[in-house]
Amino acid sequence: MTTKPKARKFRIKRSAPALGSAGNDSAPEAPQARPAAPEPTPKAAQPARPAPTAEVASPAQVASENTIEAIRQEGLTGRQLRMARRVAQKHELAPTSDFDAVRLLRAKGIDPFQRSNMLELVVPQAGAEPHEGGAPDAFANLPAQTGGAGAARTQLPQTVPVKRQQLPSTEVSPAERRAEEIRNIQRDIARRRRKKTGLLLIRLAFFVMLPTFLAGYYFYVIATPMYATKSEFLIIQNEGSGGAGPLGGLLPTQFATNSDSIAVQGFLQSKDAMLRLDRDVGFKSHFTQDWIDPIQRLSPDPTNEEAYKAYKKNVKIGYDPTEGMIRMEVAAADPRVSADFSRQLINYAEDRVNNLSAQKRDDQMADARAGFERAEAERRAAQENLVRLQIEGSTLDPEAVIASLRTQIGNLETQIIEKRIELASLLNNARPNQSRVDGARGVLEIYEQQLVLLENKMTDVSQGENSLAELAARIQIAQADLASRDMMMQSALQQMEQARVEASRQVRYLTIAVEPVESEEPSYPRAFENTILAFIVFAGIYLMISLTASILREQVTS
Repeated sequence: MTTKPKARKFRIKRSAPALGSAGNDSAPEAPQARPAAPEPTPKAAQPARPAPTAEVASPAQVASENTIEAIRQEGLTGRQLRMARRVAQKHELAPTSDFDAVRLLRAKGIDPFQRSNMLELVVPQAGAEPHEGGAPDAFANLPAQTGGAGAARTQLPQTVPVKRQQLPSTEVSPAERRAEEIRNIQRDIARRRRKKTGLLLIRLAFFVMLPTFLAGYYFYVIATPMYATKSEFLIIQNEGSGGAGPLGGLLPTQFATNSDSIAVQGFLQSKDAMLRLDRDVGFKSHFTQDWIDPIQRLSPDPTNEEAYKAYKKNVKIGYDPTEGMIRMEVAAADPRVSADFSRQLINYAEDRVNNLSAQKRDDQMADARAGFERAEAERRAAQENLVRLQIEGSTLDPEAVIASLRTQIGNLETQIIEKRIELASLLNNARPNQSRVDGARGVLEIYEQQLVLLENKMTDVSQGENSLAELAARIQIAQADLASRDMMMQSALQQMEQARVEASRQVRYLTIAVEPVESEEPSYPRAFENTILAFIVFAGIYLMISLTASILREQVTS
């Protein structure tokens, strides 16, 4: 039964200022050498190095001294010099100083400051036993100072003798472990960054670049060129009608015809205009031709809705309220057809303008004419009533008859008063003339009788249903009614005249500012602009979807 040793001793060789050869344990200890101090004298125990002569130095000595001087100029620390001395002793060199140890190691091609060299300095002794796990312990035996001649020498640890295959130690320093972990994290971050960048490029290529390439290929290669015909026209009022009305002189022409221009624009953009255009010049048949690309071509038997979509896409109409100008652009696969479409639409707009103004004029004139005709009929009825009343009576002018009777009665009363005064004056005489008195009385009696007759006649014509007074009153009422009807007819006549003037103001004229001219070069498609627009649209859609997905992912994982 084997027993474990009680203690494991390690033999450590401490660096001494000056040591003898590695194999001589009884070499005396030399004083420590400093970097700035001169090199120590070689020991007597080194028979391999001959003592320098007092004569001229050899070239090898001069070279070594120059090398040592250069090493001194490097500014090595004391720790580095001690490390070089240990490495030199390990390799069984006999340096005379620390700088000489650096020179000898470099001459043999050994780096004196390599960390692996320091690890190889610790070796187990020959009698060291392995651990329980089977690996030998490098520090099984420490160097022991014994008495005698070798007690004063410090022995450095020896390297481990290779008896069998050794595995590298898994123990590393914390700094190296931390550096290795940092490098692993950096490599992982770089790897994930490269992966994410690659995935981003793939997504961009699939969702943005590929659709943009397809759109550009369509616009540059497949799309059928379209020829656009531009035209401009405006709607104006009748000349000289701007001063009519309270604000007619203050409103510009474009504001006065604003509603009509908007109505014409709406009509040209309507399905009614498309149907009339198809009925007159064949809008559907033009866009169903086989040589037009599939995206712009209509089906062989398109519906009105499909044709109307193509109509809105190829017929663009804009109205500028500041200038009152209507701008129209018609695109077609043939420049001649495009110009024909434009001219036909302008004719439709002119007809619609005429219809709008004619309807306004007819409405205004119809109301004014109806009022005038009604006033005229009422006046005619009043006049016929007056004539009928005049025909029904015995006299044409009852008021004149009554006035005449009143005048006669008044004259008779005046004459009776005068005769009474004359008779009274005759009777006042003492001896009046009887013949003159009788004559005066006779005349007075005649006047009084005539007055009675006139009063009776006046009473007869002023009383009863058929009296002249009643007839006169009815005639006066009929005359007043006729006068009011005359005034009403005059007012209706004035209103009809004003309506006629207003109707003349409602006249609209469509004036063509820019005639439609056939285009020699295609206007559509605009390949470069449309490709850039497609890129922006696809990039915006991708960005929006990516941001939405990122926000949702963050909300779900939070």
